[in-house]
Amino acid sequence: MTFSDLNILGAQRTPFLFISDFKAEHLEVILLENLENEDIEFCINETYIYKKHNELLEKFPLALNEYEKKFNAVIEKIKSGDTYLLNLTQSTKIKVNLSLQEIYNHANAHYKLRYKDKFVCFSPEKFIQMENSKIHTYPMKGTIDAAIPHAKEIILKDEKEMAEHIMVVDLLRNDLSIVARDVRVEEFRYVQSIEAGEKKLLQVSSHICGDVGENWPARIGDILKSLLPAGSISGAPKKSTLSIIDEVEGYERGYFSGVFGVFDGKKLDSGVMIRFIEKTKNGYIYKSGGGITLDSEAKSEYKELLDKIYLP
Repeated sequence: MTFSDLNILGAQRTPFLFISDFKAEHLEVILLENLENEDIEFCINETYIYKKHNELLEKFPLALNEYEKKFNAVIEKIKSGDTYLLNLTQSTKIKVNLSLQEIYNHANAHYKLRYKDKFVCFSPEKFIQMENSKIHTYPMKGTIDAAIPHAKEIILKDEKEMAEHIMVVDLLRNDLSIVARDVRVEEFRYVQSIEAGEKKLLQVSSHICGDVGENWPARIGDILKSLLPAGSISGAPKKSTLSIIDEVEGYERGYFSGVFGVFDGKKLDSGVMIRFIEKTKNGYIYKSGGGITLDSEAKSEYKELLDKIYLP
């Protein structure tokens, strides 16, 4: 099925689940009426009640000096003007004594998806929501350990984090302007608390919205296609940054940092597939990363990459 086919389903108000890889090259669509026949589970719940668990994972990350080589390559691309914000990610081998089904069952997250025995994600980040005539997006950029004294004040005053967040908001505002009118920032840089295994993280988000008209379901596939890959986990300018990601990261993201969502016939809700565990023939890998700007520091970004490897 293609993104154009989603326009037909939307016009018919047919409920469906969609799953897209990072590059929007592979799209899986399952009618909700047929979901029970698939080995796929999802949950979208903004008001979930956190349930504590004692499951931990062991990390076997890329060495810092290897990460620094990739980081420095990105910095050189920034200096040459080819990008000014790039979300650099890597895959990390992990060990955890749970099946993907058990990981999914344990996870606390707004957006959860288990795709067969291939991967599971448990994401805190929205992609887009559409209802009535409005489209909303909530870019998330900026992370700090909540245990640090005055963490909220530190993250909000950090000039590097502020600059990075402004870039992402500007990128997403421009993206929404492709598909919507009267695009505006409703709320700028608010802080959310996220349970991250043994610790809590604070993450900074903004809320951007626009008007897509009452008949947006008939354009649902075109809207999604126009907005992918998601700006918050690619970078800006998007086209040249995607080329650099291919060159520098050295692995295939696949469905990691893609999006999944549900159209129920009246509204659409979707999340970015971050916090992502994939099952391979050599065991589990966890894919994570963070935004790089000219003011970024390699050790700090490396720590953020590792902090985002957890079972929520």
